[in-house]
Order: sequence, then C-alpha cells, then structure tokens
Amino acid sequence: MARPKPWHVEDDLWAVIEPLLPKVERRVRHPGRKRHPDRLVFQGILFVLHTGIVWEHLPQELGFGSGMTCWRRLAEWTEAGVWPRLHEALLAKLRSADALDFSRAAVDGPHQGAKGGFKTGRSPVDRGGTGSKHHLITDATGIPLAVTLTGGNRNDVTQLIPLLQAVPPVRGKRGRPRRRPDVVLGDRGYDHDKYRRLVRALGVKPLIARRCSKHGSGLGTQRWVVEGAFAHLHWFRRLRMRWEIRDDIHEAFLTLGCALICWRRLGSLR
Repeated sequence: MARPKPWHVEDDLWAVIEPLLPKVERRVRHPGRKRHPDRLVFQGILFVLHTGIVWEHLPQELGFGSGMTCWRRLAEWTEAGVWPRLHEALLAKLRSADALDFSRAAVDGPHQGAKGGFKTGRSPVDRGGTGSKHHLITDATGIPLAVTLTGGNRNDVTQLIPLLQAVPPVRGKRGRPRRRPDVVLGDRGYDHDKYRRLVRALGVKPLIARRCSKHGSGLGTQRWVVEGAFAHLHWFRRLRMRWEIRDDIHEAFLTLGCALICWRRLGSLR
C-alpha cells in the first residue's frame, strides 16, 4: 500500500482539529460562492509548510483551493487562536499516555534568515543580515512545549522567562494541569545570575553552563534533545527560512509544526 503524503490529514487528526475551527455560517441572502472545505484547505496549508512552496504556486489539481484561499484561512484560524489550542490538546494526549517528562526541560534559540517584517533584526552571527530567532523549550524527551519568535538581535537569555511562561497548562491527568518543569537546561548563552534568580522564582531549578567554564559543561548529554527537536521542526521547509512578512503567520507555522511533531510522537505510541 502506498505511503500517504505528509500533508494528508488522517481521520484521527482531523477529529482533534475540526472542533477547534471557528464555525462560519453561510448567509441565507446573497450566500455567494460556496466555502471551500476546511479539511482540503488545511491540507493545502500543510503542503506549503512541508514543501516551502510559495502560495501562488499551490497545485490546483490537488484540490486544496487557491493559494489565496489557503492563506486567508490560515490568517483567519490564526486570529481565532486555533494553533496554540491544537498544540495544547496534543500535549494533553501525550501526558495522558505518560509520554511527557517534566523532570527537566531544555531551551535553545538558533538564528534563522528572514526577508523582513516585524520581529526581525540584524544578526550578530550572520554578518549583520536580517534574521529572526526561533526560541524553543522541550521536555526531557524532546517534545516541543512552547516556541516563540524574536528578532535575530535578541539575546537568548532575555527569552528564558518568556519561554517558561509560554508553556501552556498541560492537562491529561487528574489534578491540576502541569506547566512548569522541575529543571531547565541551557547553554552558555543563558548564563546570567539575574535570570537564574527569576527562574527559581517560578519554582524551576536552572542548570545553565557558565561562560567562564571549560568547554563541555556536561549538560550536552541531556540538552541534545532540544537540538533534535529543532532538526524535526526545521524539517518543515517553510521554517528553514522566514518568508512571511507578518510575524503572526510565521508563528502560526511554528506552532503548527510543534503540534505535528506531537502528533507523530503520539503515532509512535500506538
């Protein structure tokens, strides 16, 4: 049997997504053209995310609708907050399956090239070229818990607290939702005593490499999971380079990519 394409939406995944989408009632008077099916449009959005193709070149013969239709629906669903809620729902399923490990978390924020727009800046590591940074926090096994976007000139350590605060309340078990790891691991870019104090104030223990220490902090044996998560995230070609001028659209792709990684992890548990 032929392997399904990565942008194909399984029935189980669609059952999670469909209730999150805003309901649009068709007008009785002057209804206009019939709205393209949400599931096909979502597959068109996934096609762009996976291939990196420009919206105007979206293949019409695949039935996704026009590139403009898919872009408008993406913007509409982004404004409705669909992607964070999808990510949170899949994290809850992982926690219910005992597949989330909050004993420690790892953070990192590599630079990505960008064509311009909000949340960009001159990169100190790319000859001053315009860029953005993807800041990611994962659990102990590399599952993305939250992702944020900043300009390429922002120091990693300034995003440590926003990243911890961006982790949603993860349900899936009886009792209070979980949203704070026990320990957070970071490389030398996060070395600052002020931020260590702020992390402790959140009830999290910081394990961050010191700048003055010899190379090889010993954290690499545990921190590598965030590097692996970035490898999975940037496997989506649309995320290897920031093409979107609108930062909210690029953040939508980032959060959707994290949700899809969670869905794949769920699939490996079946």
